[in-house]
Amino acid sequence: MSYIKPTPRIQTNDDLDKWIDSPTYNSVLNFIVDLQSSVVGKPNDSPVEETPVITKLLSILSKIDNLIDAHPAHDTTSRFGKIEFKDFYNDVAAQCHDYLSELTTEGLIEITTYFTESWGNSTRIDYGSGHELNFISFLLCLDKLNIIKSTDYTAVVLKIFTKYMAIMRRLQKTYWLEPAGSHGVWGLDDYHFLPFLFGAAQLSTHPHMKPKSIHNDELVEMYHKQYMYLECIYFINNIKTIPNHQGKLSLRWHSPMLDDISAAKNWDKIKEGMVKMYKVEVLGKLPIMQHFMFGEIIKCPEGIPEPSALSSSENSDSCGHIHEHENTWGDCCGIKIPSAIAASESLKHERRGNIPFD
Repeated sequence: MSYIKPTPRIQTNDDLDKWIDSPTYNSVLNFIVDLQSSVVGKPNDSPVEETPVITKLLSILSKIDNLIDAHPAHDTTSRFGKIEFKDFYNDVAAQCHDYLSELTTEGLIEITTYFTESWGNSTRIDYGSGHELNFISFLLCLDKLNIIKSTDYTAVVLKIFTKYMAIMRRLQKTYWLEPAGSHGVWGLDDYHFLPFLFGAAQLSTHPHMKPKSIHNDELVEMYHKQYMYLECIYFINNIKTIPNHQGKLSLRWHSPMLDDISAAKNWDKIKEGMVKMYKVEVLGKLPIMQHFMFGEIIKCPEGIPEPSALSSSENSDSCGHIHEHENTWGDCCGIKIPSAIAASESLKHERRGNIPFD
């Protein structure tokens, strides 16, 4: 097989329709569903076999984690992302070929592209569900190259994806990564989708814990390391606080969608609903899929033309994307807003007199 550097190809709603009807779409979706099925009823510390490829992947992720230490962030007067993230990102791009060569020498130009783009955007200093999808695409490439097997899926989620999540949480906190888009309270999480999708599967057979349990702060704190869904709730609860020491905002106030979902009868309903929602809000959203890249491993659907010179189009903007509709919560190019992390931390500095305001 002749490998190529993956590039974005979806530009219009017509392209999006071809993508949704394609075997490639089914391949991506089925992989995610198979990963979800592999962790039904299994908390993060469930015993799983750590095959050599899982061990190598964990080692690679540890190296990425160490690169954060090599590029410490400094105090800033901006409420937006910290510029040191660019140095971290460039270091990942420079090192990942060598890192991933430990896994394979086949298709490196493709798998390194997805892997590098898994950590966020170095220009906007942001992160969202499209970047998260790049990490899944990286894993899907390994699956298609027969580097990981279906028997590895449980470990891929419980060991590899959770490690990726831990690094992403550290990146979000260290560099104040902005949410990619302006969905605000109308999304599940400022950054992620898949830990809810996988996490609902983990809880789907739990004999006692019900969806409404996410409102029990003590229970969430006790079990957030065991279940991905609860980790997300724990993270949100500890970030979206009232800065004047009045305490935490209720979930209904800052995350009404999560609050609504908690009224479901059981976790199995949420598990199924998350897949349906992912199809609509991620795989079916043009502003997200305009970023999605295709190569030879993850092939571009038939009928989608080669990309045109968007920069010369009067319908495009500075991001290089054509916007044919109003922004939605999934838009990649919404109003530039600081992350809840940045807003919270900058207010702390302001109270200490560290940040001047006119």
